[in-house]
Amino acid sequence: MEITEVRVFLKDSPDKKLKAYATVTFDNAFVVRNIKVIEGGSGLFIAMPSRKLKTACPKCNFRNEVRSKYCNQCATQLPAVMRPVTVESNADGAQSEHRDIAHPITQTFRDYLQKKVLDAFESEKAKGPSSFSGHDSEE
Repeated sequence: MEITEVRVFLKDSPDKKLKAYATVTFDNAFVVRNIKVIEGGSGLFIAMPSRKLKTACPKCNFRNEVRSKYCNQCATQLPAVMRPVTVESNADGAQSEHRDIAHPITQTFRDYLQKKVLDAFESEKAKGPSSFSGHDSEE
C-alpha cells in the first residue's frame, strides 16, 4: 500500500501539544482524515482518528460517554465506575476512553505512515505562518 498524498493543517496555538491534523490518501483510492500530530515527551508522533467509548445507562439504556456523571437522556446519576460496552487497553495496560477508528496493523506500516506525516508536517511548518489553514476536527 502506497501513501499517495498527505495534507497537513497546522494548528495556531504553539503552546499546545496538538500541532496539526493530517489527511492521508492511500493508493489514490482511500482517505483517512483527522490524524493528529502531537508533541510528546520524546518528540513528535501521530495519533490515529478515534471516537469516545460509550456505556449504557442502567435506567434508560442511553449510551453515554465513559466516565460521564449523569445520563444525557434521563439525567440519572451514573455509577462512578461503569464498564464500557467494549474495553480497550493501551500499550501500558491502562483502560482507554477512546477507540481508534482506523489504525495500522503492523509496526512497519505505522513507522512508514508516521514518517510520511511528520515529513509533510515539517515541510508545511517550514512554509511559515502564511500557510496556516484553520482546520476543524470532524470528531
